[in-house]
Amino acid sequence: MTINNTQASPKVAVFGAGNAGLTAAFHFTQQGCQVALYGSEGFDEQIHAIAANGGITSLAKFHDTSLDYAGFEHIDCLTTDIKQAIAYSDILILPVPSFAQVPLFKEMLPHLSDNQTIVLMPGNYGSLELNQLKNDLGYQNLKLTFVDAISIPWATRITGNAEIAILGMKSFLPIAALPASKTDEMIALLQPIFPLKLTPLENVIAAGLENINFGGHPLMTTLNIGLLENFPGKFNYYTDCCSPATAKASEKLDQERLAVGSALGLNLKTELEAMNELYDMNAKSVYELNKTSETHGSVNSAPDSSKNRYITEDAPYLLVPCVEFAQLMNIDTPIATSILHLTSAFNEDDYFASGRTLKKMGLSHMTAAEIIAKIS
Repeated sequence: MTINNTQASPKVAVFGAGNAGLTAAFHFTQQGCQVALYGSEGFDEQIHAIAANGGITSLAKFHDTSLDYAGFEHIDCLTTDIKQAIAYSDILILPVPSFAQVPLFKEMLPHLSDNQTIVLMPGNYGSLELNQLKNDLGYQNLKLTFVDAISIPWATRITGNAEIAILGMKSFLPIAALPASKTDEMIALLQPIFPLKLTPLENVIAAGLENINFGGHPLMTTLNIGLLENFPGKFNYYTDCCSPATAKASEKLDQERLAVGSALGLNLKTELEAMNELYDMNAKSVYELNKTSETHGSVNSAPDSSKNRYITEDAPYLLVPCVEFAQLMNIDTPIATSILHLTSAFNEDDYFASGRTLKKMGLSHMTAAEIIAKIS
């Protein structure tokens, strides 16, 4: 997909100078966009490195593996001034971990204006919490549209100063807007920017429940935590940490997620169906998928601590909302609940309280039907 150069180049602002932020800035620019890349103070090392290098390099080869999307791109605007980044475009992309969404949004709020679009990658119900936060902080009249994507489009990492390796990319990216009635409008707005097809989901709750990290990351990390911590860097996460037994547990966890979605009236895909479609595979089981995915198996990489985002993001921001929706509808989620107890113990936290709860999303004291009506 290439932008027609006879038309004005779309402008987009990317917030966050981590793996996903640099990759978004590079790939959107490669698509023909003008891009502003913002890094907050203390997290701006790559902003200065990109300025010094004149742009971002995407490697053609990494660990003897040939990569697509190689090249070098100059980024139009590099900044540590959040006001400057917000003024650059009305399309604001936040490819940051879920735990960074709230503090970043609080910094953004005083500088936002009506009719701006905020895209969260991954969403993980972030649109609901940020919209509630906007109202709680006195910005009720500020007209924003939020968009939640199920994840970032890329498997990617920073490999050096102003340097990334894009290990693979999904075939398409499901998204939903808040409110859901604006999803088609948002796809029309965003499609010229993105290097892959955007597809609609029913609403932002579906976007959270369809995040494919739900069934694998917190469960497999929990079940393998001893080996991961004692032998750091020795594993390929997907091929080495998935076994026939862990795959069975993952499938049971997936059944809990599907039961919640069904009770909310959502048409969710199984983890296996979603992964096969997103990565153009034809695996017959979750076990086979983890063992044979070229995108995920090309480089040895695995969490080496319970503080890794596979737990600190995916447990409180994916499992907690699912469990809370389940409790609302009297659905048992023994595996998801057990993982939350264990990971809370790992990190001396209480994810049931610190995670993304219905209260934080502005959905407490509502029935399931009222919740769906509110976000439609």
